[in-house]
Order: sequence, then structure tokens, then C-alpha cells
Amino acid sequence: MVVGFATTIAVGTVFLSLPLAREGTDSAPFLEALFTSTSAVCVTGLIIVDTPEYWTTFGEIVILGLIQIGGFGIMTMASLLVMMISRRMGLRSRLTAAAETKSLGLGDVRTVVVGVAKISVTFEITLAAILTVRLATGHDEPVGHAAYLGVFHAISAFNNAGFSLYSDSLTAFVTDPWICLPIAVAVICGGLGVPVMLELRRQLRRPRRWSLHTKITLSGTGVLLAGGAVFVTASEWANPDTLGALSVPGKLLAGFFHAVMPRTAGFNTLDVGAMNDGTLLGTDVLMFIGGGSAGTAGGIKVTTFFLLFFVIFAEVRGVRAVNVFDRRVGERAQRQALTVALLAVAVVVIPTLVLLEMTDLALDRVLFEVVSAFATVGLSTGITADLPPIGHYMLTVVMFVGRLGPITLASALALRQRERLYALPEARPIIG
Repeated sequence: MVVGFATTIAVGTVFLSLPLAREGTDSAPFLEALFTSTSAVCVTGLIIVDTPEYWTTFGEIVILGLIQIGGFGIMTMASLLVMMISRRMGLRSRLTAAAETKSLGLGDVRTVVVGVAKISVTFEITLAAILTVRLATGHDEPVGHAAYLGVFHAISAFNNAGFSLYSDSLTAFVTDPWICLPIAVAVICGGLGVPVMLELRRQLRRPRRWSLHTKITLSGTGVLLAGGAVFVTASEWANPDTLGALSVPGKLLAGFFHAVMPRTAGFNTLDVGAMNDGTLLGTDVLMFIGGGSAGTAGGIKVTTFFLLFFVIFAEVRGVRAVNVFDRRVGERAQRQALTVALLAVAVVVIPTLVLLEMTDLALDRVLFEVVSAFATVGLSTGITADLPPIGHYMLTVVMFVGRLGPITLASALALRQRERLYALPEARPIIG
């Protein structure tokens, strides 16, 4: 999987380095091509050059192809890893995982690939049609260009990429619900993950039969969206550079849209660099958590975050077992969630410290860019393009690790489980 994504990035870099990919007569430098290719394949959306101004139509199509390959690849491979893990476990764990896998609709390789393809095509065609009609009728775009913009943004949205063919992203549509809401829905659905979407397709009206994974993902997503929307709207309500100048409906729409994007798309209808420090920190948290497993979203994933929350909640209450939705969560899953979260913190902290030493930028700005890169979000305060070359290379690595790291690590931990035939004497060190 790592080799496949690295190869795709390399091929994309070559194509973007061609003279016909860049506006003008010169070809794009290696760094710009590599960074853009990595951002597209990892469905991040961070950019160091203005996409519509810097790249030709050929270059934009290359970027779009990389987004589609990256999104389809990550959904397919992550889902196949779920199947592989379930078939490598011990008998008891395998029976439990098999029941979960069956309910998720991951029967075989063909089912996964066809399921991912159907879901992707359905969402992308539907969103492209809506955007095309709106851009042509409501924003006076020629039909052909409106269709091109609609297809590009539909693929970018469902794959949680956040690339836009507008230099200021979607700020021109901040109060247009016909643009913002369909894109937000596509981002949310793309970020739920293939297992959840397949299960909802089969058992939408039978929630009692949903798997634990689906229940945690959906409920956690709802909590994060509602809480994020309230937080962003309240925090930026009076900020004249963001929500302050909008009407009440406009504020509510823009606040909701910004709460959705950290899940991890990267479109913005507000100037992120003008937001309050508290809003940026809250957005950091939303980006770090990310979306659902086996989907296009990044971060440590909703299930990881809420599993840790339930572990802490049980410990505070003095309850030994961690029970969620009438199911007991195994200790191995708890340890895996903690491992993924702590290593993710390290991946964010180390590059942040290095960039702070290399630049004179403020901590909140640098941290925001690094978290955005790790969680493959693409939101930016506007400093990414101004970083030194070594900073761009560092963010390139962070994007790659953030895209594949949590999936690879979680899979490796699950596949390496071993049962010991003996147990050492228990000891209790002093905590706190």
C-alpha cells in the first residue's frame, strides 16, 4: 500500500513537471510538482501555488486524476485490510470480527471494489449535476465551464481533498446554500468510510442491527458536527473579518460549513487566517480527530477518539469494563487506540517544533498547518506557501505519513497480536 501510493505520487510529480502542465513556457519546479502531487494523492488540499493560476487545464486534470486515484485507493485498500485482519485473528476474535465484517458488507474483494466504485460514482455524479446547474443558472457560468467546475469540485469534495479552481476557495459562495450544503453533505458522506456507507445502504431502516463501528462513527460524527458548528458560530459571531458582516442565516450556514470542513476536506468560505485564536485551536482539535475509518478522511479517526473517551469515562467511574452500545470493547482495541493517538501526537509535535525553530511564525499558525497536513485537511492560515523549501518537504512527509500512517499502524498492530501462554506477576507503579 505504501509503495503503491509512493509510486502514484512519483508519477503525478512527473506529469506535473511537464511544460504543458504549467501556465507559461517553463515547467514547474520539482518541489512544486512533488508537493502538489502528494497533496492530491493524499487528498489533503494544501497548496503552495495558486491552482487555477499556476496550472493549465492539463495540470488541473492531472490533479483531479490523482485525487480520484488517491481517494479510491485509500477507501479500497483500507476496506480490504479490514477483511484481511478478520481472517488472521484467533478463533474468538475472528468470530467477533467476522460478524462485524458481515454486517458491514465486506464479503470479498469484488464486493469491496464494486461497492467503493458505486458509492463514489453515485455521489460524484449527483453533486456534479447540482453544482453545474447552480453555477450555470445562479452564477452566470457558461454551461461547459460550469460542468467542468462542477465535476472538479464534486470529486474533490467527496474524496475530502479540498482542491478548488477558485483562487480564494469557496469564499464567493459563503451565503449560497445550493453550493455549500451539497458540498458539505458530500464531504460528510465521504468521510464516514466505506464500511459505514455499505452498511447504511443495506440496513438503513434497521439501526438496531448496525455494527458497533457504525454506531460509534455516526453518533460521534453527529456530536462533532453539532458541537463544532455551535463553537465556530459563537466564537466568530462578532468577528468583522469572518462572520461579523454576514446576516444571521449567512452566519449559521458559514459556521456549519466550517465545522464540516475539518473532517477533512479543506474548502473554506471564510478567511481562516482572520479567525480568532480560540477558533483556530478548536479547528485543530476537529482536524486531529478527523472522520471515519476506511474512508477518505484523515486524522486519528472518530472511532479512535471516542473509544479513548469511553475508556477514560469508565476509568473515572471506577468501572473495569468499557461498554459502548451494549457491547464490551476488548483491551487490545483500547491499547491500539491509545497507541495510534499518542504516535499521532508525536507526528504533529516534532514537525511543529522544527518549523518553529526555522521560522519566526507564531505557534498557533505553525501548529495549524502541521495538523492540517497530518490530518489531510488542507485548511490553511495562509503561511504554507511562505515556508522555506525544507518546510515544504517536511509537510510533504507529514501528509504522506498522515494519510497512510494510522491505517498502516492500526493494521500492523492487529495483525501482530500474539497470545502468551504465561503471565508475569502484576505490579502497580505510582500514577500521578
